[in-house]
Amino acid sequence: MTILGRLARTPAHRATTAQLQSVYPAIARGDSVGRGVCIGRHVHGGFFTYDPWELYATGALTNPNMLILGQLGRGKSALQKCYVLRQLVFGRQALMLDPKGENRALCAAAGCTPIALRPDGDIRLNPLELGDADAGDAGSRLQERVRVLAALLGASLGRSLTSEDRLAIELAIDAASQWTRGQAPTLRAVVEAMLDPSEEAARAAWANVDQLAAGSRGVALELRRLVNGDLRGMFDGPTSDGIDLSAPVVSFDLSAVYGSSAQGILMACVDAWFRSVLVRRDNVKRIVVLDEAWALLRNLETARSLAASYKLARWSGVQYLAVLHRLTDIDAAGSAGSEQVSLAQGLLRDSGTVVVYGGQSAAEVAASRELLGLNDIEADLLPGLPKGRALWRLGDRSFLVDHLVGRDERAVIDSDAQMRLDSAVRT
Repeated sequence: MTILGRLARTPAHRATTAQLQSVYPAIARGDSVGRGVCIGRHVHGGFFTYDPWELYATGALTNPNMLILGQLGRGKSALQKCYVLRQLVFGRQALMLDPKGENRALCAAAGCTPIALRPDGDIRLNPLELGDADAGDAGSRLQERVRVLAALLGASLGRSLTSEDRLAIELAIDAASQWTRGQAPTLRAVVEAMLDPSEEAARAAWANVDQLAAGSRGVALELRRLVNGDLRGMFDGPTSDGIDLSAPVVSFDLSAVYGSSAQGILMACVDAWFRSVLVRRDNVKRIVVLDEAWALLRNLETARSLAASYKLARWSGVQYLAVLHRLTDIDAAGSAGSEQVSLAQGLLRDSGTVVVYGGQSAAEVAASRELLGLNDIEADLLPGLPKGRALWRLGDRSFLVDHLVGRDERAVIDSDAQMRLDSAVRT
């Protein structure tokens, strides 16, 4: 009898989908994923749908946050944009940090316009505005503004703040808040309060005015960069009236400073301002997209601020969606065992959904195995995944998914369109 004949006579083996999942983890179990937007097709058959709020409600996820990992050209940007566009159909709103200015087509498809932040531009944001949180008690408002300003100054100084720095910030914000008579203080007013402190502030610091001014001068001059320096005209006054907070996509184009030392500072400023929107109790589900999230993780103060935002996600009905090129960006956030690396790794623990694209080096695969807790089969899949295919981890479940792009979506997701246009102009 031939081999094929013997195989044909072999009794069939019966197993449940739960048992098959243990043999090959990237096969969807019988209960599938649930309701949500269609992402694409599972490689072993059937469509793959996803919605973090639906999954959280059923207990399949412990938090709604999402992390997308992938090298350039593998499809992470396409997934991010398609996911946002499809969620808009369900009444969700997206707040997006766009470091490279790639969201113009997405905004046009949603019927809105990206908000371009640039030095001496027409748009201003006041990161010290608290939105609905401004209705809290004075002490809570003060400490929230101290947290925001500490993150901004940490990003600008490139170091952690000292206790003297934090005291200077607290006293200056308190003084500036009194000057504005119930309105949110501006960064310009805070700088003035640092450089010219009052007798009252000096007594609170157990110092004289000259001593307090000298102790505050370093952070005051750094903060002045956002008011009168190379980043002037973006954060030095009240928030502009022209920002439509009801738009389905509120996307900030930060391309004017892309690749510069100011990129992380602007991202921290906008992320702080986002919180004034996120505290609204209006039952709107929101997605906060942090493209190139490494710029926020590489500084301890901004990493602390981002960690605090992640913790609030469940309370505020928000999904944070962070995008990174590689997991080694997390280990590179600081020295081994440092608080900064611990906070960056917490980004993974606070992301119930992790999407990993292929093309990774051996070092990246090893990092993915360790930090994501991948088994041998999952880790071995990563280097050979074709473009557009990703390993999805939803809690303790794994899926191999091909992202499908509709014909009308192609113009929205094309990150290379501007590059080709520039090339055509040069030729």
